[in-house]
Amino acid sequence: MLVLGLYVAAFFGTYLVSSRLLKSFFEREGFNSLKTVTFGDESAVKANRVASVISVITVFWLWVAFTNSVIPLPKLPGPFSGDVTFTYTAQLEDGTTDDAEVTMRVYREDIQQTVDADGNPGQEPEPAAVEPGDGFAKNDSLTVARYGFKVINVWKNDEVSKKEGSTVVALNGIPVGPGEAVEIPEGTISLTDKGTPTFAPATGLRMARLYLPAPEIVLSRFIWLNQEGYQGYTLLEHTRFSLQRVLLGFLFGALVGIPIGYAMGLTSWSRGWFDPIVEFMRPIPPLALIPLIIIWFGIGELGKVVLLFLAALWIMIIAARSGVSGVAISKVHAAYSLGASKWQILSRVIVPNSLPDIFTGARVAMGVCWGTVVAAELVAANVGLGKMIVTASKFQQTDIIIVGIIVIGIIGFMIEVGMRALENWLIPWKGKV
Repeated sequence: MLVLGLYVAAFFGTYLVSSRLLKSFFEREGFNSLKTVTFGDESAVKANRVASVISVITVFWLWVAFTNSVIPLPKLPGPFSGDVTFTYTAQLEDGTTDDAEVTMRVYREDIQQTVDADGNPGQEPEPAAVEPGDGFAKNDSLTVARYGFKVINVWKNDEVSKKEGSTVVALNGIPVGPGEAVEIPEGTISLTDKGTPTFAPATGLRMARLYLPAPEIVLSRFIWLNQEGYQGYTLLEHTRFSLQRVLLGFLFGALVGIPIGYAMGLTSWSRGWFDPIVEFMRPIPPLALIPLIIIWFGIGELGKVVLLFLAALWIMIIAARSGVSGVAISKVHAAYSLGASKWQILSRVIVPNSLPDIFTGARVAMGVCWGTVVAAELVAANVGLGKMIVTASKFQQTDIIIVGIIVIGIIGFMIEVGMRALENWLIPWKGKV
């Protein structure tokens, strides 16, 4: 909810600035700027590229703000690091009490993954030096990683053990019982259900590297994946295999689906023959077919291409059928009145007017195929972006997972932009006739 709130605030804040203070700078020139009424007119609504840039920057800033990144951007409150001391009160069976201090040294959770100037790995810090103190309860000193949790056996060096009747009855002077906690600025001290003290450092609003690594860590992993590879393949090779599967599956789906869609839109027999099959298969998610595809075709390339073929097929059939059905009958009558043959009607009227719907279906089919191939690789593959992600998840390598997600998103975006450009180039008459 906090992320959503910050994103919404950034959206409205930048909108107000751009629309009020910089309105004249951002105004587009051209025919649409001369329209007196544009609200509700889709042709007058074009993407504001400045808003797109700000949106991407906002998402990047939120990423930085919620991590322990070194990038100099405003960040949310971070986790506590350093030394913190709190007291516990031990009580004996005869009612005698004694106070002792516990000093916790909180260190960076990734310190063992760092190296010094000589290339030596970082070492977990030593506990702070403390005097044991007087009384039967002795002072303790321990270490704990940020975002970590430590169970503190305070009786380890006490003169009276827990088995001998010593119990903790207060933390920082506040009476507590088993299962209760005391909040301090540096974290949370509490008692377990069996009465043993614990300490959890304050995490702030940032996330640990395990859950969300910083952008610079993801970038370094991206470079490493291209140089060293993962599971025997570089990132480029993982990407190439995934793209190859998508393009083959989509191509075969379009080659089969478009003619069937045209047939369904032009003849009642074809509509009656294919309609039950198409409407039955269309709602079935492609991923539901994975077990059957594996049984029939195995986990090799053929099975994945067949799965992607089925993912694209029904979409292309419906798009082609919709395109034919959407051709204005007045255009067909006009062509007949001029002496056009059925082949001329098909090639000069129906195909040109149905291409916009077919391209819309192709964009949807490519998106579905791209999402399906990644999911299919999660289940059955030896190489591919999906395989890389699922393998990394087993070893909690979140940075590799995020690299894979970013690559998938960028390629999906490029596919969509490329399909739009191809549509504008091949169908310049869209929306004009």
